[in-house]
Amino acid sequence: MDILIKIAQLLLSLAILVVVHEFGHFLFAKLFKTKVEKFYLFFDPWFSIFKYKKGETEYGVGWIPLGGYVKIAGMIDESMDKEQMKKPPKSWEFRAKPSWQRLLIMIGGVLFNFLLAIAIYISILFAWGEKYLPLENAKYGIVCDSIALEMNLKNGDKILSFDDKKVDNFRKIIPHILLNQPKTIQIERDGKIKNIDIPKDLIANIIKRQSFISLGFPFIVAGFTENSHGKESGLKIGDKIIGINEKKLNLFADFPPVLKELKNQVVDLVFIRNGDTLKVKTKISEEGLIGVYYLQNKEELFDLKTVEYSFFESIPAGFSRGYQEVGSYLKQFKLIFSPETEAYKSVGGFIAIGNIFPDTWDWRIFWSMTALLSIMLGVVNILPIPALDGGHVLFLIYEIIARRKPSDKFMEYAQVTGMIILLSLVVFANGNDIIKLFE
Repeated sequence: MDILIKIAQLLLSLAILVVVHEFGHFLFAKLFKTKVEKFYLFFDPWFSIFKYKKGETEYGVGWIPLGGYVKIAGMIDESMDKEQMKKPPKSWEFRAKPSWQRLLIMIGGVLFNFLLAIAIYISILFAWGEKYLPLENAKYGIVCDSIALEMNLKNGDKILSFDDKKVDNFRKIIPHILLNQPKTIQIERDGKIKNIDIPKDLIANIIKRQSFISLGFPFIVAGFTENSHGKESGLKIGDKIIGINEKKLNLFADFPPVLKELKNQVVDLVFIRNGDTLKVKTKISEEGLIGVYYLQNKEELFDLKTVEYSFFESIPAGFSRGYQEVGSYLKQFKLIFSPETEAYKSVGGFIAIGNIFPDTWDWRIFWSMTALLSIMLGVVNILPIPALDGGHVLFLIYEIIARRKPSDKFMEYAQVTGMIILLSLVVFANGNDIIKLFE
């Protein structure tokens, strides 16, 4: 069931993005009285699931959910309609229009993707506002993975800044490291400020292992297993366990290794209840467990910051969010093309995209992911690769500057070359997905 929810969200999101993108091309084509022969959601080789014709345009839904297209008369595109190009140009064809009109037709899809993302961000901020954990409110510090431990970070460290510049949101720590590549981290440990150097291979290790640090939280009892030793010893829901025997433990993450070392033993559990520090004796099982569930809804433990927006306040905030996300995505390209980071190995296809959606339906997350994908689609499509919108834009800019068009034969070869590049990238990205399934 979980996988079906992910697939449904992915298909709905792709459908919205494709329709909006292609509508951008369609709208400008119609505005300049250019004939649009087809407007399709998804691809339709050999047959379509649904189609109908209105006026000069056939509208339909294809059976391969990998994108969509509008077929504009008099344009060399993925349809490779060479017969039409052999005939003299008609006034309603793409090739007969002034270069500035053709340029607007080609950037219409990307423009609408960016506008869609901004509209979604405005709506999200207006409807739900913004809730996040300020870095200074991460009062229990961090939990370190092996990568963080190797660079001399410790569980419970409180991150203050990077290169002496603060990050406002705890969740932005890892993106900040990956995209801005700071040289140092400033932390607070045992009441003292320390400066930690960031090793050169940190980014590559974070991308490779998909881990680094997480939010630290205490061990608060939320429930008990059947035949729980903890329950038998007198623990109650809401108790905050802070130590075992004489060893003080501040974070839940500190308990598992200690419990495994003391398996099959009777220990003193130290905990806080209603402000009082108490102690009980508890048996640790063969598996290193005491039969206690910890509090997983960590929002209850922290002072989250909530920012609410009126409709008019959400508009500039939505534009700002869209601008920031475009900038962040462009920085990710820099990572992908930096061999030392090995970020190219993390490039994913449809499985990776589908996995960014949760396994439960949450409209706020769905629209946030759709806005992000819309920006990604817009940025990728504007790349100067033949067969993408950016490739057509590149040739149109050349035409405007040189005052002559590239030949139809050149455009055919460029289109074929672009299709080969795109198919290779699709195979590479989805191949990465398949490899990760077996790792």
